[in-house]
Amino acid sequence: MNGVYVKETEPFERAVKRFSKVCERAGLISDIKKNRYFEKPSEEKKRKNNAAKRKQVREDRRKVWTFR
Repeated sequence: MNGVYVKETEPFERAVKRFSKVCERAGLISDIKKNRYFEKPSEEKKRKNNAAKRKQVREDRRKVWTFR
């Protein structure tokens, strides 16, 4: 569980900003967005394969530029 200790002299807005940063670093925001709707296992597999292909293409392009 993420939490933030608020100091007596600290403004509320600053504490909220720190809390949102802690949540972002922990990956809660991306996890919530990912689970907004149900994704069939086949769709999830297809999405992950496409992401892996894009990543591989990016890495291959970087390798080409480094060898020139």
